[in-house]
This record gives sequence, structure tokens and C-alpha cells, in this order.
Amino acid sequence: MAETTSDTTEPSGAGTYFIETLGCPKNQVDSDKLEGTLIADGMTPAAFADEADLIVVNTCAFIEEARQESIHTILALDNERGADAKLVVTGCMAERYGDELAEALPEADSVAGFGVPVTIGTKPKAAPSLDLLHLPRPAATAPWAYVKIAEGCDRNCGFCAIPTFRGPQRSRTIDDICAEVDQLGAREIVLIAQDLASFGRDQGQGEKQIVELVEAVADRAHWVRLLYLYPSDLNDRLIDAILATGVPYFDLSLQHVSRPLMRRMRRWGNGDLFLERIEAIRDRERDAAFRSNFIVGYPGETEEDHDQLLAFVEAARLDWCGFFSYSNEEGTYAADLDGEVPTELVAERLAELRELQDLITEEKRDELIGRRVQVLVDEPGIARSHREAPEIDGIIQVPEDLPVGDFVEVQIVDAAGPDLTASLPDVRGGTA
Repeated sequence: MAETTSDTTEPSGAGTYFIETLGCPKNQVDSDKLEGTLIADGMTPAAFADEADLIVVNTCAFIEEARQESIHTILALDNERGADAKLVVTGCMAERYGDELAEALPEADSVAGFGVPVTIGTKPKAAPSLDLLHLPRPAATAPWAYVKIAEGCDRNCGFCAIPTFRGPQRSRTIDDICAEVDQLGAREIVLIAQDLASFGRDQGQGEKQIVELVEAVADRAHWVRLLYLYPSDLNDRLIDAILATGVPYFDLSLQHVSRPLMRRMRRWGNGDLFLERIEAIRDRERDAAFRSNFIVGYPGETEEDHDQLLAFVEAARLDWCGFFSYSNEEGTYAADLDGEVPTELVAERLAELRELQDLITEEKRDELIGRRVQVLVDEPGIARSHREAPEIDGIIQVPEDLPVGDFVEVQIVDAAGPDLTASLPDVRGGTA
């Protein structure tokens, strides 16, 4: 993971940094670990980019929209930085496009993959290669924290380029992960990876260890949440482990439901199998919450495929859904497929799906009015129950005086779209 351009320097023993993180929670963990390295190098955080000696942009390259956002952010921060500040571009775009990105962005002092330059000063020096997966990180500043348990992916989904620049799966050890959990000190731990349920399969024995990991982390944190799971790996043993954590939240990577289209995506499953699995979980835990994402406009998607997805969304009544237009990614299997779906038609299908899911989400939130739920207070006046993943789903507005980091029983009194309002329970009544 060598750097593409080198304009970094020897340690000065001081200086300030500012990190801008784009993309998914996995990128946020990388930034946290980079921050730990910068602090160990004697640097301190700056409140704003224009106050920093070193500005790092941790980019996302998953789809075209994310790449455009990354470029816009880099240029904006270049305009904000001080005259002597260094601008470093890292993350997925830097890893994937390297020399091309460095040539296109002369504004950046350095374009580096995941081996990020971490020092400033006067003497040019090549950047070290950092294994972000195993670096320490600062203690959590919120009551919850993401923990990345593996890097890379061994799957070959037709639309995804991540394995080409993140590499094959590399799982951490359970002991290493638990040490990080202990150090973070968060009340809720959110486990993340490209392929979460395959954790441990690459460590020589060919056996997954996700259940053992969930159980070990549950011994150290009040809540454990998993983001996200391939439906083919969601077996009874893993379901039991998730339910035992007290956070019956299932973030399932479904992508579509049409059997022919799923095969073109190089994915397992179909709508009937997914519905069967979801209903089986609901039979075991009526309060289970579900999230998924779906790709719209994958090459070859027909009107019949779209109708099947609409029918599935209506039948499944998931708590949360994201719908994204297909992005043609260089080097993927889908890049050479025929059957391109017109942009206008993709937009129509997205609008239809989002309108349907918005209604379902509102109805499911309305159903909670009057219920008593346990919440974790994230910040003054803002909390979440097991149904809401941090930074992704809706929130629950609670009394401002509830202590941050506490678990509190509240009663839902109102709903507005994805968000809820709660108060302390009336001792005279209320339903559980």
C-alpha cells in the first residue's frame, strides 16, 4: 500500500490535523485509527479545516455519486486550507485509482492508499504503510462505536468493485477485537465488515466464527449490533446469537428479489426465500427490526423484475430500506453486461419504490405510539432503541435532561416520518 505521490515530511512533534470522512462506517473506523496514529505522533485535532496543518480526506469510491462527492470535498477543502497546510487524499478512491487520481488532482500534496502519510515538517519522506485494521484508536466519544472485524471480501457480486482494491477477506482475531471493544468503552458496539457473517473463515480452519465473536463482544457491551449480513449466512445459530444480545436488528444485504436478476448479479436467493427467513425471525421475536438495500436498474432488469421487487417491499414491510440506482463500475462482471436500463426509467422505478417504503416506514413508526421501549441516550434530547442503527435510521426525541450514555425506559408519544418522540412513562398506564 505504497503512496502514489510523496510530499510528506519528518515529524515535527507538533501540529494540528483535520480529517474529513466520506462513505460507509468502515471508512469512519479507518479514520478513527488514523486519528489515533496522528495523536501518537504528537498532533492535535483542529476544529475546522482552515485551522489545520494537515488535512486528510478519506474518500469513498463505491459508486459514481460517491466519487463525485469525494472530488467536490477535496476541492472545497483545498480552498479552505491555510497557505502552509498539507492536503492528503486517502481511502478507497486513492487505493483504486492511485496514479490517475494524483494526476487529476494536483491540488493534493499526496495521494495515498491505505498507507497514509501521518507527519508534517520540512524534509520530504515517503509515507509509511499503515495496517489500519490492527491499529489502536482513541476511546469512543459517543455512547456507541463501530468496530471493524475484517477487511476485504471473497465474494464476486456482479456489481461490486470492492474486492479489487480492498483485497480478499482478512479477519482479525477475537482477542484483538475484544481488546478494542474494552478500550473504546462504548455502551453499544456496532460490528461492521464487507462480509460480516464470514468472519474467521479465512483464518486457516475454514470455519466461520461470527457467533463466537458476537457472544464475546456481548459479554463486554450492553448492546451489540451487526451491519450487515448476507441472507445465505443467516442460519438459526446466528439468529439465536443476535436475539440473545437484546438487539434484534437484522441488516440484510438483499440487493434484489427476482431470481433471474439475482443470478445476473451473482447473488444467492430470491424474494420467496427472503420472506420465509424474515417471517421465521418475526415468529421468534415480534419486535425484530429489519433493514435492507436494493439496486434499481441493474443491467437486464425488466418491468416484471421491478414488479416483483415492489411486491416484495409491500409484503416484507421492512422497517428501513435504501434504494440505489445501479452504477457501472469498471472491472466488475456487470460492466460488460447488455440490457442497460434507461436513466429516466431507473428514476421512475426509484421514485415508486421510495414512495412505497416511506409509507411503510411511517406506518411502522406510528404503530409504536403508546409503547414503552428501552433507549440509549446518544446526546442531549436524542436517543435510539434497538430498532434504530446509529447515523442510518430514524431517531427518538427524548427529554433533554436524560443523561447521555444511559439506558432509559421511555414511552413513545408521537411519530413524524422516520422519527419518534418519547417521554418518561406515565406511572398510571402505558403499554409495554
